Amino acid sequence: MGKLVINNDKITKEVAEKLISICPFNAIEYNDNKLDINSACKLCKMCVRKGPQGAITFQEDEVKAPSVNKDEWKGIAVFVELELDNVHPVVYELIGKARELVQVTKQEVYAVLIASKEQVEKYKDEILSYGVDKLFIYENELYKNFNMDRFASAMENFIETEKPSVVLYGGTPLGRSFAPKIASHFKTGLTADCTRLGMKENTDLIQVRPAFGGNIMAQIICTNTRPQMATVRYKIFQKPAQGKAHGSVVYKETKNLKLDSMIKLLNIIRKERTEDISEADVIVACGRAFKSAEEMSIAYELADLLGGIVAVSRPMVEAGIKDAKYQIGLSGKTVAPKLIITLGISGAVQFVAGMSGSQLIISINKDPNASIFDVSHYGIVDDVFKVVPELIRLIKEAKGE
Repeated sequence: MGKLVINNDKITKEVAEKLISICPFNAIEYNDNKLDINSACKLCKMCVRKGPQGAITFQEDEVKAPSVNKDEWKGIAVFVELELDNVHPVVYELIGKARELVQVTKQEVYAVLIASKEQVEKYKDEILSYGVDKLFIYENELYKNFNMDRFASAMENFIETEKPSVVLYGGTPLGRSFAPKIASHFKTGLTADCTRLGMKENTDLIQVRPAFGGNIMAQIICTNTRPQMATVRYKIFQKPAQGKAHGSVVYKETKNLKLDSMIKLLNIIRKERTEDISEADVIVACGRAFKSAEEMSIAYELADLLGGIVAVSRPMVEAGIKDAKYQIGLSGKTVAPKLIITLGISGAVQFVAGMSGSQLIISINKDPNASIFDVSHYGIVDDVFKVVPELIRLIKEAKGE
């Protein structure tokens, strides 16, 4: 934090009056030729910046940074999150990214699977086929369904015994609740919802995420603690191609881990499956150019012809035109379709961060300076209400309709 230091040799009545007039919190007092700072002080440092030079200075607390032997921490580990019927796809995206990162450090990629025997047999070869060097398995029938206490005990054991330099989690509801518990246990850093990851040769993980509502991109590095931890949204990175399993399997002992828990699973109710823009191969995304749901009819027709789905930017949700589950962006969903056509979208950083992984981006906007064109593969500068009907006509003609 630091503290304010009064340099009494520079304090006169005139200087004191000047300082008192500057303080917005009435925290400076001058009595009996003595200057004091009372408990109303908020450490705004206005007296230091605006007051007579040298009268009051700010002294930073000496904080000794913790030291860590980075040579003891090696490899990048990915927590394997299981859904009811499969491994969550974000796991494979993280493994693919981990394989890129270890090219810098020449280390290994680990995966940590906490599961029942049936689940282990079902998924272990599949996980290895995505390029994992070592798959660490905690097998117990009590691990069939996620339990915060039991899974935390296993994950903590893995980190304590194997000392990975980095641990990555999916930015899912489960990952966002699980990762902070592990990070808190090890008193280490955790960066949530990363959009980019990089690696230094000294194994420092470069974690990039939007900040201040997406107006800036913050670069975060944990230089003094290990392991480094981050959660990453689904569809941020590309899923690697599946290959031949080459890694090894390491079974970890569970009998001495915490298996009791106050958390009891009463029932599992499957949510009805609905359209998910994150899984779509083709998306037609609508922005401010559309003032009503009726005007979006041309977007729906275009999406139907292409076998796709209609999504929107944040203003469309705020205007009540489309449900939030169809929103692309930092406060919505991340998508990476084979094709996305944006209609009347300016290209705010919050939106772009949610769709920059798309394979082909075609944008239509009448503003030639719209920032969406900076990330588009093809751009059309014109009114969407002129271009889209013509595009629909050409597609129908090509299909013989």
